[in-house]
Amino acid sequence: MTEPTPIRLSERDELVAVLERQRGFLLTTVRGLTDEQARLTPTVSALSLGGLVKHVTATVASWLDFVEHGAPEGGGTSWEDADPAVVEAYANGFRLLEEETLAEVLEAYDAVGARTAALARSVDLDLAHPLPEAPWFTPGEAWSNRRVLAHVLAETAQHSGHADIIREAIDGQKTMG
Repeated sequence: MTEPTPIRLSERDELVAVLERQRGFLLTTVRGLTDEQARLTPTVSALSLGGLVKHVTATVASWLDFVEHGAPEGGGTSWEDADPAVVEAYANGFRLLEEETLAEVLEAYDAVGARTAALARSVDLDLAHPLPEAPWFTPGEAWSNRRVLAHVLAETAQHSGHADIIREAIDGQKTMG
């Protein structure tokens, strides 16, 4: 009996494949929904499916900006010190607002997905940037592009799980069975 020939895949191809799989799970949870269904919050959480996709899109886009340009100037502050308009804008980032459609949010998510794959295939994965000053980051810490992409993967997977629970509460659909 002969040994199977191993297949060699690049780290980048593997990373993109896992990112795309998690993106696919999130997209499956919103397939076939109306805008009204995408706004529903049927669990004890305040999260909706449209709001989750919107949040993941914005979060991933901000991390991709970090990969391309480093941390933005200014850093973050605690929520207790934040301007109420900033707090409201942040909260609205988790909601599909009445003037927004699921189709628009999905279009933006697709664009961020293409940008993620392109960066994962092209950037120096070992290059690191200092994180911005913020209460939720360790002072002086830096993240490599590899770690940022791993974080994007984790963020997407975590919210895909949230989305699966919400979709099941809406109409019983399950992403994986």
